[in-house]
Amino acid sequence: NVGAINFFCNYEESRGNYLVDVDGNRMLDVYTQISSIPIGYNHPALLKLMANPNNLSTFVNRPALGILPPENFPDKLTESLLSVAPSGMTRVQTMACGSCSNENAYKSMFIWYRNKERGHNTPSDEDISTCMINQAPGCPDLSILSFMGGFHGRTMGCLATTHSKAIHKLDVPSFDWPIAPFPRLQYPLEEFTRENAQEEARCLEEVEDLIVKWRQKGSLWQGCN
Repeated sequence: NVGAINFFCNYEESRGNYLVDVDGNRMLDVYTQISSIPIGYNHPALLKLMANPNNLSTFVNRPALGILPPENFPDKLTESLLSVAPSGMTRVQTMACGSCSNENAYKSMFIWYRNKERGHNTPSDEDISTCMINQAPGCPDLSILSFMGGFHGRTMGCLATTHSKAIHKLDVPSFDWPIAPFPRLQYPLEEFTRENAQEEARCLEEVEDLIVKWRQKGSLWQGCN
């Protein structure tokens, strides 16, 4: 989609938080590749990592880590992500992008809830047969509450919880999930204490109304995004 292109970049010359375009203009980058490069361009530690011949086979072969990980993968996880994990968090799931991370979280939440309802993690024959034709109980009528203005991705589940720009959603079928307003606060906060309190109360009241409405419909929502 060339219509979305803003300009072409010179990534060889870009450094840290500064992006260089093909004309040599150097600019402070607050967009950071849709917030996907938080440590900046050409970070020395990453360049060193990419140049390490011990990592070459992983980069070239791009293994399916969930089923055929390289032999050093457990050690890599322990030394990297798990070394900075919050206390009590002993497991980590790597994903490829923000959208698939959210999709995986949505599915994990629904699966956890259904197992809690069953009292075990063994689905019935009816669950198995009905899920193959997108029917309940195998595909239960569960939902996620989302907020106006939010952006969570452009895959089907994430798009259902995204409400930032119409162009992202236009012509794409979606789920009948609840949508709530998000408080539009005024700043400076200390100068608009009363107005902001009223706005937050209004939004909370609408969320409470949605809870009642969805319960009456028999469609339970299991998360917020």
